[in-house]
Amino acid sequence: MSSVNVVVLGDNITNNAILQKLKLGESIKQSVYSWAANELAEQMRSDLPAFNGNRSNLEKHILKSLAEEEDFERFKTYIFNPRDHFEVFITDVVKNYMKKDNPRALAVIKKIIAHKKQCVISAAETASKMVTKKKGDANMWLEKFSTSLKDELECNTDHLSGNNCEDITDFQLLTEVVKKEIDLVLDLPNNDSKIVSAFKMEHFRKRPDEILIEHFCQCCWVQCPFCKAICTNTLEGHPGDHSIPFHRSIGINGWFYRRTENLSTDFCTTCVASDRSFYPYSDSEQSVPWKEYRTAGPKYANWSITPDFSELPYWKWFVCRFQKDLEKHYHKKYQGSGEIPDEWRKYTKKDAIKSLYKYI
Repeated sequence: MSSVNVVVLGDNITNNAILQKLKLGESIKQSVYSWAANELAEQMRSDLPAFNGNRSNLEKHILKSLAEEEDFERFKTYIFNPRDHFEVFITDVVKNYMKKDNPRALAVIKKIIAHKKQCVISAAETASKMVTKKKGDANMWLEKFSTSLKDELECNTDHLSGNNCEDITDFQLLTEVVKKEIDLVLDLPNNDSKIVSAFKMEHFRKRPDEILIEHFCQCCWVQCPFCKAICTNTLEGHPGDHSIPFHRSIGINGWFYRRTENLSTDFCTTCVASDRSFYPYSDSEQSVPWKEYRTAGPKYANWSITPDFSELPYWKWFVCRFQKDLEKHYHKKYQGSGEIPDEWRKYTKKDAIKSLYKYI
């Protein structure tokens, strides 16, 4: 009778618990997933070049990826909804990392699983020794077992008590049942090469990509009113001006010459060094000197744009490569005052990507 009840109780601790709320089996699995999420996120920050720096470094890898894909729709998302694009990029990179036969990720997961298994087994052994010494019953065993795991798993064992526990006296057998059944709880393949990919993203309460998104995306996302470049300050709502080392051609954001259909090829940094003027809003009747752009309204006032003639080749290549797409998007043309310089057309995709690593 006792042995039968031991098996029943052991089954309650593991398999049957999956069907109940606040069950140990789910607590063990969730504990493994929670720890793994943080460990894997940290591992990816070490292993993956896109993640082992700040947001500017991540943006460099995003721009490289966009150039390699040459997908205008994805460029549009990046330009007009940059945070959305960053989040999708991070999630895609994490998913690919989890799909690969990655020995470093495998080592992390196996270490976590081994630790959690040992915690459960140690708790069972400790409970068995104490109950045997004090000549206690199964309820005492359960109480000691759950107390030992409370901090590790935050489990609740109220559902484990019952009439089937009353006659149990063989606690050594109970410990062996726990050891045997604990692997079934994790439901992971025996083949090491499949363990990493067996981790289901939907089982993470907080996924590795969400941890990385939180790390990289809690910063300033204000975009230049002229070219849509993103402020590089690492604090959201930061004091002082917005700024960025390299701006873009303002035609990318749809700027064109008043009373024409000509998109502009100018860069913000060269414009603010000029003696020309601009109309800050589509319905503006009064132009504003570029050198006094801060006086053009609230969205211009807090931007610090340094006058210089440094122009990232990447955006020159982009304008040439996607000229037709930009013209179609804005219903304008790169012509007349906005004619694309012949020099720009000499830049290849390779040159564009190389410029990212040279200047950013």
